[in-house]
Amino acid sequence: MTPNPEIVAAATEAADIAGRVILPFFRRPLDVEGKSDESPVTAADRGAELAIREFLGKRFPDHGIWGEEFGADRADAEWVWLLDPIDGTRAFITGRPLFTTLISLLHRGRPVLGIIDQPATRERWLGVAGQPTTFTGPFGGTAGCRPCGRLAEAELSCTSPEIFTPADLPRFEKLRAACKRVTWGGDAYGYGLLALGAIDVVAESTLKPWDWAALGPVIQGAGGSLTDWQGRELTLDSPGDVIALGDKALLPEALRLLA
Repeated sequence: MTPNPEIVAAATEAADIAGRVILPFFRRPLDVEGKSDESPVTAADRGAELAIREFLGKRFPDHGIWGEEFGADRADAEWVWLLDPIDGTRAFITGRPLFTTLISLLHRGRPVLGIIDQPATRERWLGVAGQPTTFTGPFGGTAGCRPCGRLAEAELSCTSPEIFTPADLPRFEKLRAACKRVTWGGDAYGYGLLALGAIDVVAESTLKPWDWAALGPVIQGAGGSLTDWQGRELTLDSPGDVIALGDKALLPEALRLLA
């Protein structure tokens, strides 16, 4: 189901709200706390999520909201917003403009809207089910994945080798060896670059739903694919291994290496 224009407009306004909370903290002294999984969190993460939740909760009181920092509220609703206020907190706290805000809307558990927003560079990707992805930003770029006939010609991106479990890392290494080169870092920003045709493959594991839900509508609307490492559609029950491809023709070869 395609979200109506009111919902799309509210999603973009929510991204604006998050940016206004986040930017005053960027490249400023701030306290960094460690969560139970040892990932960092700041007042910017928490403040941005609270602001989005308040806005969307008032606008759509019958919708559920599920965020990384404050958990789920009515996660069994027909429509559920999935939020990652700062994807790439490590980049954020070290002053690199590669963090993003991720906002997704699920309809009966399937992502039908996704936003990747980089407030410091004013870049935004918007994907809506059944529609082409749109991109806005001051540096140029047009949404649309590029053709890439072979993995040997492919640019691969990944946040960090530390993202993989001991079982998954050897599988990723086979894929990495088959690609032209790998670039580390980027978190969700790398998936946005894939949707601009600058990257061909992103492969990661241990992702949570709020990490990948916004990416699907963006990448699919740009002509690419986002699946698990067995080529299956991602669901809320998926284990967290994700592969994004700008050229869907690469999928059989990539899955063979990741098997």
